[in-house]
Amino acid sequence: MMRGFRSLARAMVLGFVRDRVALFFTVLFPLLFLVLFGGIFKDQGPSPVPVREIGSVPLLDSLPADARAELDKILEIEKTDDSAAALDLVRDGTVVAAVEQRGNEVVVHYAAADQVRSGIVRGVLDSLIQQSNLAATGQPARFTLASEQVEDRSLKAIQYVTPGILGWAIASGATAGAAFTLVQWRKNMLLRRLRLSPVHSSTIAAARVTVSIVVALVQAVIFVGLARLPYFGLQLSHYWWMSIPVIIAGTLAFLSIGLLAGSLVKTEEAAVLVTNLVVLPMAFLSGAFIPLDFSPAWLRTVAEVFPLKHLVTAMQDVMVRGKGPASVLPELAILLGFSAVLSAIAVKGFRWDDA
Repeated sequence: MMRGFRSLARAMVLGFVRDRVALFFTVLFPLLFLVLFGGIFKDQGPSPVPVREIGSVPLLDSLPADARAELDKILEIEKTDDSAAALDLVRDGTVVAAVEQRGNEVVVHYAAADQVRSGIVRGVLDSLIQQSNLAATGQPARFTLASEQVEDRSLKAIQYVTPGILGWAIASGATAGAAFTLVQWRKNMLLRRLRLSPVHSSTIAAARVTVSIVVALVQAVIFVGLARLPYFGLQLSHYWWMSIPVIIAGTLAFLSIGLLAGSLVKTEEAAVLVTNLVVLPMAFLSGAFIPLDFSPAWLRTVAEVFPLKHLVTAMQDVMVRGKGPASVLPELAILLGFSAVLSAIAVKGFRWDDA
């Protein structure tokens, strides 16, 4: 059984590598989207960092005019008395941080998605506190700095683009790979030969699943490696590793779609067409390319039906939003459930040949 598994897996890998069309649409074509969207929307501008000052913050209000002028070159500070509204602006990404003072403690509320600019705010305030404390030499420290992370709903462009396009690439690769291979093997009678060989059908399925998962994980390494270059500036959260089981579950879900498509169509061209007709519109309707925050309510409801929505959301949560592993358990259950149901349907209509 293991010998048959290794032989089939090796044949599938070699077939994938030698098929330039499959290689282009699985790896290079999605990368073009990453470069396009990432290059257009990357945030490298030198503009001041927007900050809300909640109530009175003596550390900032007591700065000399020349020091305040220098500070305004780095931070764009607006005062507000509405603490809840200021924190909402931080969550939504409208501002990078909100600052308030509780006695001698200066508190910075920040969002994890924009670690770079929130780090700038904390660094500037820490520097001001140190200068203020040095001015009071011989006395207890006047100010201390505390940081509080808010629940983050904001994402920089590259933070949003990378999981979204990666999810679409995984969906396209898994669906097209399963459908195209199944149709091609049925057409050239390879499936019939495999059925008559000593290799068990479960071995064939295991080889296909393993190769698809390996390809998806390689895609993820390439995407994340490229997006983390300084030009794009992707920042991963502490729980990025949880995206691995998410990618595996997503691959299984779209393999089931490919299996169903390959069971219904009879030509390679039809398999590619069905893949594009299913996955590409799903990418737009699931928020893989464009956020659904301002879309109609009915569209956001419909998007919950698509497995790509749950794949992208789960990857965003653990890769860039900083949420813990437990946050993606519902998405994992949905993707695996979707895979089980659709695979069962596909198996019922599976044909070893066209006869």
